[in-house]
Amino acid sequence: MIVGKPFLSAGQIQTKVGELARAISRDYAGKNLLAVGILKGSFMFFPDLVRSIEVPLMLDFIIASSYVKSQTTGEVKIYYDVREDLSDKDVLLVDDIVDTGITLNHIRERILARAPLSLKICALLDKKERREVDVPLDYVGYVIPNHYVVGYGLDYDNKYRNLPYISIFRKKA
Repeated sequence: MIVGKPFLSAGQIQTKVGELARAISRDYAGKNLLAVGILKGSFMFFPDLVRSIEVPLMLDFIIASSYVKSQTTGEVKIYYDVREDLSDKDVLLVDDIVDTGITLNHIRERILARAPLSLKICALLDKKERREVDVPLDYVGYVIPNHYVVGYGLDYDNKYRNLPYISIFRKKA
């Protein structure tokens, strides 16, 4: 398996994180913000983002997946759910990448069923070409082409998440 040169460098990622945090800070001024990180993929993006947001906020997490290695199963499994009462919160879901939209849409519907004051979604990467389910995204770092990417939380078979940059992943022939 090959992890190539950086597709998005650590510097490019941090610049975009700052831009997203400024927009979120502006939009959530004076609101009761609950940022929810979608794990495992957002484990690097989420803390970088929330450390840069300049308004008070609360944190929670959800662990969900519909992938095995590089393929979606189409079935979303929730391993850990948000524990906060959402009825008086403005919820911001934070994900690493939106690919088919299956997992994110499932989580979105699950959150909306709990009647938050509002719900917005932030994703570092948007792979629109692969979308099977339309999911409204409010904050997007980069729209990327249909390449399998790893690094900065993104994985292949739970490996390569620790790279400080994002790289296009290729299997050796």
